Amino acid sequence: MTNITLNQQDILKLLPHRYPFLMIDKVLEWKADDYIIAIKNVTANEPFFQGHFPDHPVMPGVLVVEALAQAAGVLAYLSGEDTYKDHLFYLALIENAKFRKMVLPGDTIKLNVHFKVRRNRFFKVTGQAFVDDQLVCSADLMSAQGT
Repeated sequence: MTNITLNQQDILKLLPHRYPFLMIDKVLEWKADDYIIAIKNVTANEPFFQGHFPDHPVMPGVLVVEALAQAAGVLAYLSGEDTYKDHLFYLALIENAKFRKMVLPGDTIKLNVHFKVRRNRFFKVTGQAFVDDQLVCSADLMSAQGT
């Protein structure tokens, strides 16, 4: 286990994503080639709430999956010596995605991602997203390394 937390400035050095598409606010814990625990604070000011849905704001499930994918990307970079400036990872496959509870403004999503398979140019992870210790989303993801 690595107890070195990463703040948003640290994350910006690893991921190419920028506002409004950066879906990770902090990394709480990680172990290279094994797992990462990160958080996303969902605020009422998120741009997607303007249209999804104005009278009943709900975070789109696909963005919860994106948050899991970004956590996986941070884990991939932390597990090697590369950064997005060296190589980009692209989401290539989503399997077994399940959405169990809505994510609302004010929620904090805890993202748990574990490596399943890691090979030269791709990796497969399993991820779970929790709000208040309740599972809101789970999915298996595969990413491929670009050039």
